[in-house]
Amino acid sequence: MALSRALVLMTIDYPPMLTIRLARIGRKNTAAFRMVLQEKTRAPKSAAQETLGSYNPHLPKREEQMQLNKERILYWLSKGAQPSPTVHNMLIETGIMTGKKKRVVHMNKKSAEGEAAATEGTAPEATPAKK
Repeated sequence: MALSRALVLMTIDYPPMLTIRLARIGRKNTAAFRMVLQEKTRAPKSAAQETLGSYNPHLPKREEQMQLNKERILYWLSKGAQPSPTVHNMLIETGIMTGKKKRVVHMNKKSAEGEAAATEGTAPEATPAKK
């Protein structure tokens, strides 16, 4: 009985995890991005299920930089799609989502050690200034 139940669970085809992320388009040194809906395991440059908007950081006004399809974004969020940290922050900035922004910059190992030491109260060793 238990073995047959395990086989049934293994054969169930679960829907893929969907993510809303930015896919880079544009020429060299002139990056622009599409906000796309994709399976989480796929490469960002692979085919998207749906294009939900665009982001061009080279335009002067912040309102012109982001063109988003609010209805479709809300629809996919209600269906369980997870935004990437950068898209999460963009959606909060435009008012589509509420909450706190996420930290996007990942620290390297050396910076993380220095910050951990600073939070513990012991500063890392400073080198004396040369005279």
